[in-house]
Amino acid sequence: MGADASAAVVRLILRRKASRPLKAVAEMFTMGPGNKDHHPALRCAVGVFVPLITLTLIGRLDLAVFASFGAFTGIYGRNEPHSVRFRSQLRAGGFMLFIILLATLLARFAHTWGIEGAAYSWLLTAATTVVAGVCSVVVAAWRLRPGGSLFHIFAFAAIASIAAQPPLWEALLVAVGTTVFCLLIGMSARVLKSHRTPWKRPPRIRHTPAERRAIWLEGAGYLVAAGLAGTIATLVGERLGFGHTYWAMVAAVVPLVGHSTRHRVSRGIQRIAGTVLGLVVLAGILWLNPAPWAMVLVIAACQFGAEMFIARQYLVAQVFVTPLALIATLLAAPVDPGLLLRDRIIETVIGAAVGVAVVVAPAFWRRVQATRRTA
Repeated sequence: MGADASAAVVRLILRRKASRPLKAVAEMFTMGPGNKDHHPALRCAVGVFVPLITLTLIGRLDLAVFASFGAFTGIYGRNEPHSVRFRSQLRAGGFMLFIILLATLLARFAHTWGIEGAAYSWLLTAATTVVAGVCSVVVAAWRLRPGGSLFHIFAFAAIASIAAQPPLWEALLVAVGTTVFCLLIGMSARVLKSHRTPWKRPPRIRHTPAERRAIWLEGAGYLVAAGLAGTIATLVGERLGFGHTYWAMVAAVVPLVGHSTRHRVSRGIQRIAGTVLGLVVLAGILWLNPAPWAMVLVIAACQFGAEMFIARQYLVAQVFVTPLALIATLLAAPVDPGLLLRDRIIETVIGAAVGVAVVVAPAFWRRVQATRRTA
């Protein structure tokens, strides 16, 4: 009976290990429960649509990228009480404006100093790497949600990559105006008494020593992932002749968000799969050759879809995020759509692979150390 019991235990362990890959695949396609997601989704869609359609009507789509990143203010504090949401959005919006200012100043100074081509690509990679680490620490210290520095990496590198920078005061006016507009939208529900939440001063954020250590370790992870992905993408880009290397840095930090190693690896795979599906959708949109005002409508619709699913199903959210990001890029600086699609998938694969490696490496090292101790 003892031998039979041992054999049964072994079979159970093997069966559980065999089921893990299937469970991980199933989780990738599982839809999480909703939490009135249409409310923040609608706020975010309006927050990006109104500034962009205004710029379209006055013929200033060269400023669209500044409005798009200013509108990121609305994605923070999605389900928080109004007082906490206002603090979160005020901090997030103000910090994003600071990042936008740094990005446009870097581009202007580099032009003044004559730093161009490969030299500027490496300078941008280094600067974006610093942004990735620092912004991750700031966001975690303020306990902003969504966490991490993905949006700051995207905003900084995209704006700093614009060759023909618009007048500084115009760029900042659009970014600040959009940020203020999103703050007002975030508080718009207070017009209806039934939707108001008690206005209390948010409690001061305090961190334990363990939390502070975790914040700095997380920042180091963002620094390593973004820096490694940016370096590889820049080297490969120089050989194969593609640009937008910062997309690899954005994709690399995606797997760093999650409650377990398996969940983080799953996010990296979902990023690649969702990007491929999103590129198919984008190809269909570009084939229709829509007018600028129609592209703004598509951006608003994609923003709504992304916010509807970002907390429930990351793969589905990426199907909306990919056209959203690329159409905004095309509005600001028209380029060959085919090259844009090619760059996006190559950069995403590089970045996601690096991000997954950074996530798996510590767990692998711990397992090796445990094996050595056991031996």
